[in-house]
Amino acid sequence: MALKKGFVHVYTGNGKGKTSAALGLCLRAIGRGLKCTFIQFLKGWETGELLAAKYLPGFEFIQTGRPDYDFKPTEEDRRRVHEGVKLAEEKLKETDVLVLDEIIVAVHLNLLEENRLLSLIERKPETVELVLTGRHATSRLIEAADYVTYFQLVKHPFYRGEGARKGIDY
Repeated sequence: MALKKGFVHVYTGNGKGKTSAALGLCLRAIGRGLKCTFIQFLKGWETGELLAAKYLPGFEFIQTGRPDYDFKPTEEDRRRVHEGVKLAEEKLKETDVLVLDEIIVAVHLNLLEENRLLSLIERKPETVELVLTGRHATSRLIEAADYVTYFQLVKHPFYRGEGARKGIDY
């Protein structure tokens, strides 16, 4: 099965759930026989989704970040982001659903030029569904999207001193 028409999604905001929502969309698509490619920018540590992906036929999961990424961007991070975008441009030709997880954060951190991401959106094949996630979506990215979902933080255990938990938060 192939999509007749693919759209662009932006999942943004300061709330938890952007990556999880993108994964849910992939799970639904895989269930319908679509091929999904999920490229995770900045993150390079072992996550539950990375481990689960190998059990799902039609689901390719790629991380481009450093395992020790600490939200202090380096030139290596910039290089990895640009390599990830080149890979995304290639994958647009061979997948039904392409998720660029945390790509919006890469733009926010000036690791990727916004115009490069907008160009990728413009060159997206008609039949590919493209999902961009991350905090700080710009008005230009929002305008370029067909779906925009804003995740609002209301409450989170982190602010009570609770750390991230394996299997729930990563």
